[in-house]
Amino acid sequence: MLRKGVTESFGAAIHALGASHLTDGVIRRSKRMMLDTLGVGLLGTRTDVFDKALKYSQVHSMDFDDTWYPATHPSGAVLASLLALAEVTPTTPSGVELLLAFNVGIEVQGRLLRFSREAFDIPKRFHPPSVVGVMGSTAACAKLLGLSSRQCANALAIAACSAGAPLANAATQTKPLHMGYAAQRGLEAARLAQAGLEGNPAILDVEHGFGVYYEDYNPSAMTLPGVGGSGWVLEEQDVAFKRIPAHLGMHWVVDAALTARAKIPNLDVSQIKRITLKVPPSKYIDCAFPTTEHQARHSFQFNACSAILDAGMSVESFSKAQRERQDLKELLGKVEVHVPGDNLASFDKMYSEVVIETNQGESFSAKCDTFYGHWRKPLRQEDLVDKFMANASFVLSSEGAVGLLDTIGNIETEKECTALHSYLKLTTEQRDRRYGLRTWSQSG
Repeated sequence: MLRKGVTESFGAAIHALGASHLTDGVIRRSKRMMLDTLGVGLLGTRTDVFDKALKYSQVHSMDFDDTWYPATHPSGAVLASLLALAEVTPTTPSGVELLLAFNVGIEVQGRLLRFSREAFDIPKRFHPPSVVGVMGSTAACAKLLGLSSRQCANALAIAACSAGAPLANAATQTKPLHMGYAAQRGLEAARLAQAGLEGNPAILDVEHGFGVYYEDYNPSAMTLPGVGGSGWVLEEQDVAFKRIPAHLGMHWVVDAALTARAKIPNLDVSQIKRITLKVPPSKYIDCAFPTTEHQARHSFQFNACSAILDAGMSVESFSKAQRERQDLKELLGKVEVHVPGDNLASFDKMYSEVVIETNQGESFSAKCDTFYGHWRKPLRQEDLVDKFMANASFVLSSEGAVGLLDTIGNIETEKECTALHSYLKLTTEQRDRRYGLRTWSQSG
């Protein structure tokens, strides 16, 4: 039986959360998320998707942003909407106000994801950022606008009417729009609630409300971190940062492929007889012969073969020139995909195993159950900074990139967040370059 007052508790918590509730661990992790998201968003402005959809999809257009557990991309929708809102508020928010609003948006997503056991599996029906991302964006904007408890609850109800996107659009140019729409509609929901628009005051309580997205929906009231034994979800559960712009599941198979390849002296790919991939069940990331950039980002086969062929992966790996190489196509034809019964469809429990067999009868294999960048094996700060600087340098001048890096690093001490917008405008004349990120090889 569903408990009553869940929506009311969320509205009250969003309103009541203050800077004093932030912990050192949450501040540190959220600043890493903000930095990574800004870098990915800047690089995303150089994609075909961005050119076609303009500003709606710049954060997620390369499938390069952070991933949480249960599965979603938590930062993109929240930070994009906050940066837009901060430019038009009558009073410029301080850095700590922006940081608090960001964490409120992340926290709301984490709480909502825990209302369902189904959410802990690799998605099957809808893309999670389109559902919880819009709610997180709404909560963050409501916080930055200083809405009342009732207005916050109404904002969530308004946002729920525009949540949801079918997973069938994954591996297409439409997928990036999910994040852009979540940011846009979350901001709109908060502004509409501020203007007095009302929604169902029990939107999170009832099965025909937010419960329509989960068959096993079981909501509970939201308490303030530190009250009743609860803490920040972000402190309990770190995020994963991607080293290559591809679906998170690809990172397991790339690490396994690189490890297996390193065992083969003087590799001649023409002598490879068969490549066997042992992966979890997931139809939308099983694409034997991808013909587009976005299909390649969602293909176990493509990512394994690219890693084996090049001994590393980079942004350029997904370019048309790299995808259409004849030796890569021949290698793709040698791949077999197996789904062992013990390989669970969960980003916390899955593994990938790659077996490379040669025409000489030799076999080389490697298994990865935790890739570098996973929340159990976090990216070192220096590698996160390297990723940001490489991404940002395609759009920003050196002064802009370094300025953003320093501003995010000290965001809680900034009296105004105007510096972020100022540095984002310091573009470089080299914006037409599309690629050049460091290659992540076995040594990475």
